[in-house]
Amino acid sequence: MFGTIIDPSVGLTAQSAVFCTLTSAGLGLVAAFLYRLNNPRVSKNLMVTLVVLPILVQSVIMMVNGSVGAGLAVMGAFNLVRFRSAPGTSRELCYVFLVMGVGLATGMGYLGFALMITLAAGIILAVLGFTPLFGIVRSSKLLRILIPEDLDYTTCFGDLFKEYTISHRLLMSKTVSMGTLYELRYELILKDLSKEKEFLDKIRARNGNLTVMCSLLTDNHEEM
Repeated sequence: MFGTIIDPSVGLTAQSAVFCTLTSAGLGLVAAFLYRLNNPRVSKNLMVTLVVLPILVQSVIMMVNGSVGAGLAVMGAFNLVRFRSAPGTSRELCYVFLVMGVGLATGMGYLGFALMITLAAGIILAVLGFTPLFGIVRSSKLLRILIPEDLDYTTCFGDLFKEYTISHRLLMSKTVSMGTLYELRYELILKDLSKEKEFLDKIRARNGNLTVMCSLLTDNHEEM
């Protein structure tokens, strides 16, 4: 089952190349489907990459006659264009490594092994993705508040944070509008999302109805 379909005595044939390419594309589609299933925010560019990358890796390995060392050296040259791509999350990186492993296996003709690692890694990622222990139960919020320069922000909103949030911390404070205003940024977790408007209205009543903005905290901390 885990043997190679490429006969060393014969070398690469058109039939074995077609089988390997179709397998790479099929397993790439499986990886893209799993990525779409387990991620709320899907990148179309990454899905296309997950389908095509196994074929590209497989082609490089075949061109160097199955030498993994030489193939990896050639693939390393593509790191020169890494600056052209946007940073991704650690989970996306797992899918990229998965399809690269598939391409290495199919490039050497080990189609059964490629299928096994795709199914094994896919099942593990799917199970962990739907397991509450490995998920974020409550999403962190980014709260931005503008206040007059004469308002003491260290004590002004303390009772509101205690009433409406589970946790909070001040990320940044800076002066804006020629020093006439302060901009505050807090990371917080709300106790009840349905009371977000009520929370913001009470903040507006204290900051003189200046700008208040509450948004989801970005996932930059997950980037690798």
